[in-house]
Amino acid sequence: MDALIRELSSMRVGCHIGKVCVNNNSYADDMVLLAPSVSALRALLGVCEKFAVSHGLQYNTKKSQFMVFKAGSRCPSVVPPIKLYNEPLERVYSFKYLGHILTDSLKDDEDIERERRALSVRANMLVHRFGRCTDAVKITLFKAYCTSFYSCSLWTNYTKKAYSALRTQYNNAFRALLRLPRYCSASAMFALAGVDSFDAIIRKKTASLLNRVRGSGHSVLSEIADSGDCPLIKQMIARTMSCLIIKY
Repeated sequence: MDALIRELSSMRVGCHIGKVCVNNNSYADDMVLLAPSVSALRALLGVCEKFAVSHGLQYNTKKSQFMVFKAGSRCPSVVPPIKLYNEPLERVYSFKYLGHILTDSLKDDEDIERERRALSVRANMLVHRFGRCTDAVKITLFKAYCTSFYSCSLWTNYTKKAYSALRTQYNNAFRALLRLPRYCSASAMFALAGVDSFDAIIRKKTASLLNRVRGSGHSVLSEIADSGDCPLIKQMIARTMSCLIIKY
């Protein structure tokens, strides 16, 4: 696949982050093509089709879909057909990529809800299976199973309702596991148990990702880190500064 990635990258057809052209992201057997127009996307797909034919490969058109991202509130009502092997691809409005849910509006409410449901399942499992264990064991299990918040560092555009629902789920999960009163102070119970609160976890994970992006030598990540108007970087900095102010 390296040959295909190099050929796509050399086309200079795609979206731009600063001065860097980005038209494909690949991980294992998953490939995402990025284009500013239908004609540009068709050109990228044409290269992929030729590469597949020359190497005896075939894309699965049933698993290949496309999404049109909104520019603010604007989005074309009619999009010309996007075809692969002359078969029209399905247009979707949300898509789970590497475990993170992307939507055409770039809002994170769906991904936050995904994490809230996953947390509910894990927390209920701990309560039912380990309810009779000591508090020390429960706290260790809670840290291992309920504090991951996968891809939470990427959340930048969400409603207060969705974010608060996840925080409430996290607090109630800890109360249920340790059999604490429903309305006991969240900050106090986490402090006594030596467990990070919901906001502390989000701040730490955001600071960690920000440091890795800033320290990366990857051309795309370097452009993102140096961008002064990137919503992701702005949100990361705001959360990190919040953490520093609280520590101080």
